[in-house]
Amino acid sequence: MDLSLDVSLWEFAVLAAATLLVGFSKTAVSGANTVSLAVFAAVLPARDSTGVLLPILIAGDVLAVLTYRRHAHWPTLWRLFPAVAGGVVVGTVFLMWADDAAVRTSIGAILLLMAAVTLWRRRAAAEEAEASGSSGSSGSSRPSRGARLKAPSYGVLGGFTTMVANAGGPVMSMYLLSAGFRKLSFLGTSAWFFLIVNTSKVPFSVGLGLIDWHSLLLDAALVLFVVPGALIGKAAVHRINQRLFEQLVIGATILGGLQLLLR
Repeated sequence: MDLSLDVSLWEFAVLAAATLLVGFSKTAVSGANTVSLAVFAAVLPARDSTGVLLPILIAGDVLAVLTYRRHAHWPTLWRLFPAVAGGVVVGTVFLMWADDAAVRTSIGAILLLMAAVTLWRRRAAAEEAEASGSSGSSGSSRPSRGARLKAPSYGVLGGFTTMVANAGGPVMSMYLLSAGFRKLSFLGTSAWFFLIVNTSKVPFSVGLGLIDWHSLLLDAALVLFVVPGALIGKAAVHRINQRLFEQLVIGATILGGLQLLLR
């Protein structure tokens, strides 16, 4: 990794704010850290930013598991892991030849794709809720048969996007939403999923040169900002205006993706 730690005070403040958002997303709104990866890829070299961000994500995953560890649905996790492993391998092969421009373009395209699919899912869910009325609106902690059949495709896409851009959050969110998980089951299952998947990515990232002592020094300066973000998320999860926040996250994700593509 050719990563300079000589970031300006303003750049460090922006990275710290993005790190705080990582903690918040892990305990409140899974997938919101797509904004963080756009910020990291804009401030740092895009390829190297994925290696810097990974240990920060793992720290957030640990805090999320400590908060929601009892709410995971393990059959769903075991169903996803084989396909995710395949996606991680494909993403690793891609990173072996991709230069910084290709990775930056890929991250931007993935962000825009995730935003588009999220908007489509929100509209489809709203139309389904309107058509069905109030029946079935309470949700379930168990995935539907349709969601089980979707697991391989979501798993491969999630593995690829999380390896290339640390952007598996929206994919996992869409899968759990389509499965009808309630909030706590959603957060608990997501927490364990990303702790296991992100930890498994570390050897690949080290082998690709994305994580080394330079990146870990920057991580050491940033990781403490994960904690207040996670605490804010834990306090806000039952009060947050989910609809407004998701709209803001989607808007910021679109802007971040466009910025990376046009940079």
